[in-house]
Amino acid sequence: MHAITIPEPGGPEALVWDEVPDPVAGPGEVLVEVVAGAVNRADILQRQGFYNPRPAPPLPRSRMLRPDRRARRRGERLGRRRRGLRAALRRRLRGAGRRSGRAAAARPRGLTVDQAAALPEVVCTVWSNVFMVAHLRPGETLLVHGGSSGIGTMAIQLAKAVGARVAVTAGTAEKLERCAELGADILVNYREQDFVDELERATGGTGADVILDNMGARYLDRNVRALAVNGRLAIIGMQGGVKGS
Repeated sequence: MHAITIPEPGGPEALVWDEVPDPVAGPGEVLVEVVAGAVNRADILQRQGFYNPRPAPPLPRSRMLRPDRRARRRGERLGRRRRGLRAALRRRLRGAGRRSGRAAAARPRGLTVDQAAALPEVVCTVWSNVFMVAHLRPGETLLVHGGSSGIGTMAIQLAKAVGARVAVTAGTAEKLERCAELGADILVNYREQDFVDELERATGGTGADVILDNMGARYLDRNVRALAVNGRLAIIGMQGGVKGS
């Protein structure tokens, strides 16, 4: 089958259209045909060599979350309900792949495969960090850095859906306007304002109960100062460096 491989880190020119062996599903796995995929920041960073993949065959190195329209039973002990699923899986840049049947999820009705491909990376990242780890609760305040990003826009909507208050940072008025349209309550232009000061004013000195951060070292000190008592900081990116204090 064909696959996009990445022999060496680099720009788009590092992507190579190649042929690789066809995958064979083992026990409990499904064999899927890839029909759509989403490109996320992690994919770009990984292509550039800044975002290490999990141990895996050397090529292809980039990962994507992809829906599939023909998930077929191939391995033993795969449940009956997994047959024929329209599934979304974390797969590589290839025409087909195999994955644990437990990693397959039915595509929501009413969504195209392209729309479904855009969901898992952002939804799973936000849900696992903001709700499963940081335990955001109704009535609490969530600060999202990069509010207009894919992760940010999803975080706004999910947090508002559970009754939380949302503060966001972004670099332009247009981006902040989009965040407001999605429900963000506190808007901070990080190029012109200090988010610690703005959050303190907006919350009456309380601060954020949960912060979803993609910057890492650059924001570490200010994130800590922006946290409320018993606040939780979820760091999901290191765009601003990996060492801070």
